[in-house]
Amino acid sequence: MAVIGAGWAGCAAAVTLCQQGHQVTLIEASRTLGGRARAVEVDGRLVDNGQHILLGAYSACLELMRLLRIDLKEALLRLPLQMVYPHQTGIQFIAPKLPAPLHVLFALMSAKGLSGADKMALARFSTTARWIDWRLHQDCTVAELLERYEQTENLCRYMWNPLCIAALNTPPERASAQVFLNVLRDSLGAKRAASDMLIPRLDLSRLLPDAAAEFIRQHGGQVITGVSIQSLKQQDNQSWRLESLRTKLAPTTAIEADPITNQQFDGIVIATSAKQAQRLLSAATIDSTNQSRSDTTQASLTNLEFVYEPISTCYLQYAESLKLDRPFYALADDPQQKHWAQFIFDRGQLNPAQTGLMAVVISASTAASSHATSQVIADICRQLAQQLQNAAFATPIWTQVITEKRATFACTPNLKRPANQTEIPGITLAGDFTASDYPATLESAVRSGIEAAKAWI
Repeated sequence: MAVIGAGWAGCAAAVTLCQQGHQVTLIEASRTLGGRARAVEVDGRLVDNGQHILLGAYSACLELMRLLRIDLKEALLRLPLQMVYPHQTGIQFIAPKLPAPLHVLFALMSAKGLSGADKMALARFSTTARWIDWRLHQDCTVAELLERYEQTENLCRYMWNPLCIAALNTPPERASAQVFLNVLRDSLGAKRAASDMLIPRLDLSRLLPDAAAEFIRQHGGQVITGVSIQSLKQQDNQSWRLESLRTKLAPTTAIEADPITNQQFDGIVIATSAKQAQRLLSAATIDSTNQSRSDTTQASLTNLEFVYEPISTCYLQYAESLKLDRPFYALADDPQQKHWAQFIFDRGQLNPAQTGLMAVVISASTAASSHATSQVIADICRQLAQQLQNAAFATPIWTQVITEKRATFACTPNLKRPANQTEIPGITLAGDFTASDYPATLESAVRSGIEAAKAWI
């Protein structure tokens, strides 16, 4: 079995196939595994290509990590659901360790910085969402949903809008209310632990992809990096051959043919981006005549025009003595004031080797990305100094902005997403863009990979 693409979806598919007894070849075009959630080296420092938060509701991710013998207590910092802002707003919403739904009720009662009207509106929204079983008769935008249930301006600004952007990476004015409700259903609407926030202590490569590669090798499979698959050819015996090239990222002096071309595979999981998957499916051919299969294969992804949203993470290194009062804070963004950031994480509280390193997240960062990087860094530093009320944040020692331009698709109402099965027997799709209740998250990627692999049970 071949798995093309070694992001979290591809890794999940490959591990699941190994569990089913298949001999697996995992193929990745870049040098490292993990796709849009991996570690990168910058100026001799190992950082993630984006700061992530997982939820206790991410059952597929957590189960896969357990299978790969990842120590979850060492790998993840588990915190109760919270939205805590620094001194400027004084808003604090922290769920205590009580059975659901009491944890949300007590968090609401004890919340600081919310008026009586805010609390009543939040309680009304939560009660109504449970009553309708978190389902809408017709999808709409998150902004329309919040207006329908008369959520206050304060709640929208400091609770719902940041949660929407963090979960869907799509502004509330364009984000799917139904998908947002799905996330709330599986976190706020489930058992207390499901709403916990899990912050990686390990770098993202060690959190799953590296362990997945070792698992594959231990089960007789192989992991090949630096190889780009160009086309898929079905043979007379229904097996598949892959035409591939060594990429420039591979440790070689030139692009050259790769020996994987001579191998045959019983089936293929395409776990690439949607655009790359469409290219591979439309170029698939059958047996030695190379007759095009585009008349059937393109149907899997035809007319799917995903709009993508970027995410930027700004790493700021300060003196080791500079720390936050807690592992992370929510920040009040305001593009008009060039306050781009929504969250700041104290990496030193997660990993002692990163003392003084802050990771500042700008979700749906199109507006910020239109400015020069140096200007964005200066804007963020001013925002931090002002909102954290500490002038030391204005002068970092070292800075680096990492932007994933196609971090997620825009999760808009009634968005059509392809199924894992394709029209071609022997080929399935995996990726966070496939049909799912969830937006483009690590959890939806892992679930998709597992579903794609189940076709060969």
